[in-house]
Amino acid sequence: MAFTSADLIDYASYPIHRDGPQRDALLERVRADLARDGCAVIKRFLTPQGIAALTAEADSVAENGHRSFSRTNVYFTKDDPALPPDDPRRRFYDRSNSFVAADNFAKDGPLRTVHDSEGFDDFIRDCLQETRFYRYEDPLADVIVNVAEEGNGFPWHFDTNNFTITIAIQNAEGGGAFEYAPRIREGSENFAEVARVLDGTSDKVKVLHLEPGDLQIFRGRYSLHRVAPLAGPRRRYVAIFSYVEEPNMVGTPERAMQLYGRTLPIHHERAGRRADAYID
Repeated sequence: MAFTSADLIDYASYPIHRDGPQRDALLERVRADLARDGCAVIKRFLTPQGIAALTAEADSVAENGHRSFSRTNVYFTKDDPALPPDDPRRRFYDRSNSFVAADNFAKDGPLRTVHDSEGFDDFIRDCLQETRFYRYEDPLADVIVNVAEEGNGFPWHFDTNNFTITIAIQNAEGGGAFEYAPRIREGSENFAEVARVLDGTSDKVKVLHLEPGDLQIFRGRYSLHRVAPLAGPRRRYVAIFSYVEEPNMVGTPERAMQLYGRTLPIHHERAGRRADAYID
């Protein structure tokens, strides 16, 4: 079944595709949330039909996800014995997750119909108030779905992408809260605060309970975050749309292999071209 963006997005509540006072009011609220802690949520951005369509699409490709079980630090880097034992870069945690790569989603499917919908990119850019704003050009990672099952979680980490947009599609029966420490890596690595978050002593951590259809705008490159372990047999699905501050950007070969179990020639051709110096 073919869908239009009007089938999938609640334009009546959120007319992101046309200028007017309703869009202006939404922008004002989202910008205020982002200015405060780098995170904003638009509740029930998808219609009930949209939630059902994206759930069905996720069900159809979930088995194509790359399942990985590993131990990682928050930067996805290797251990460095030259650093003190309590340095955040030397703290490793069990990670189990599954990502369905972008090349599993058809151009005319519901997930890409949302991503390519009229006004979607412009609205996200206006929310973030960024002049340098580009779609992530990684052919494995521009639009993906995270699949998590009972016992799965995602330990504390920073995102490779500057701006990450997510839509909650389906929740597990229990667990799966989104926890984050807002903006603690803006301007510097801030290892001391990262260590406090890992120790459980930071007073900066916030908790979100997202529901199916919720759109989240998040500056995940600057805010340490994690997903709590899940309970119950139902899978948790989250769609992820990624944006960056530089054109032509893709993930490193190491990151692509970690998340998707494979690389493409473009990952090797563009390796080392990041504009910032943050640890990945």
